[in-house]
This record gives sequence, C-alpha cells and structure tokens, in this order.
Amino acid sequence: MRFLARLFSILLHPAWMPTIILVLAYSVDPYLSFRFTSVQLLILYGMVLCMTGLLPVMSTTVMARGGLVGSIALPARQDRIVPYFMTLLYYAGAYYLLSRTTEHPVTLSLFFGGILALLLTLLITLKWKISAHMVGIGGLVGALLGLVYVHDVYMPLLLAISFIAAGVLGTARLLDSDHTPAQIYAGVLLGVCCAFGCIRYGILVRI
Repeated sequence: MRFLARLFSILLHPAWMPTIILVLAYSVDPYLSFRFTSVQLLILYGMVLCMTGLLPVMSTTVMARGGLVGSIALPARQDRIVPYFMTLLYYAGAYYLLSRTTEHPVTLSLFFGGILALLLTLLITLKWKISAHMVGIGGLVGALLGLVYVHDVYMPLLLAISFIAAGVLGTARLLDSDHTPAQIYAGVLLGVCCAFGCIRYGILVRI
C-alpha cells in the first residue's frame, strides 16, 4: 500500500501538473488549441515541462546534494521555502514566454492561476505546512471546472477522473508523508479556488 502511495505521489507530483493541465486543456477545448499546429503544441508543452517541471526538480536535487535542503522530497516545512521561491521564478519565466505567443487569454488566466497558487503556497509555508501535491491536483480540478464554465466544454468523464485522482492522491499523501488531513484539504481547496477563480474572472497579467 505504501508503495502505491509513493507511486501516485510521484506520478501526480506538482512539478508535472502545469504540463498535465495544459495538455488536457488543449485536448478538450478547441477554443485554446485551434491556432496551433501539432508541432507548435509539442514545442509549447516541452517549454512548459522544462520551465515548470524539469528545472525545479533539477535545482532542488542540486540543493539536496549540496546539503542546502534535507531531502529532495522536502519533508520539512523550512526546507520548502527556497525551492518554492525558485520554482515561482521559473513559473514567471514560463508565463512570460507564453504571453509572447498568440496565447488565448483563458490560457494565460489558467497559467496565472498556477502562479497565484504557488505564491500563496509559499506564503502559507512560511508559517504552516500545506500539501503542495494537493494544491497541484486542486489546480487541475479547478482548471477543468473553469473551462466548463467559460467555454461550456463537455467532459463529464474527465471531471470524474480528476475528482477520483484528487481523492486517491490525498489518501496517498496521508500514507506517504506526515501531512495532516487539514493540510490535505487546505491544499486542494487553494488549488481549486486559484485555478477556477482566475479562469472564471479572466485574471491575468499582460506583459
């Protein structure tokens, strides 16, 4: 059981969540993807994966090997502050690159929701440990709900799967980490509210 919990924690790690959300959003919402060719989409996905996934993971790994943080898993609250701030800078860089393309405003709002969620996660982490995994999966659920609201996208199966994934991941984090139920619930609520709120109200920053 603990092995499965760790496996789900790795597969649904917040580092991969921006890319997963973007791929799903472009797959189900033609309003976002119609202007891109398949090659352009692959380049876009690769850029987001590199900026929001690979670079943060590599940087945290270097910090762990250098003794700046206790472990790449960042179990201690204090160890999370610098990696979260560093990841926030990577997110900002990805957002800037997205804003320089012909991106749909909903895409920018969706991505800005991720930046806002990460910023609030960082600020909360200064005083209290919140589940970043659940913030990430909450962002996925909130993004899908946002697309349903603004573009009336029909995806009941995908929504059901996302809710189940959130429940499974929450259980996995309780089994595979020292998170409390309150930290799990707070994380998913933060992710849902930031993603859905930014898409629903068109919150973004023009660069």
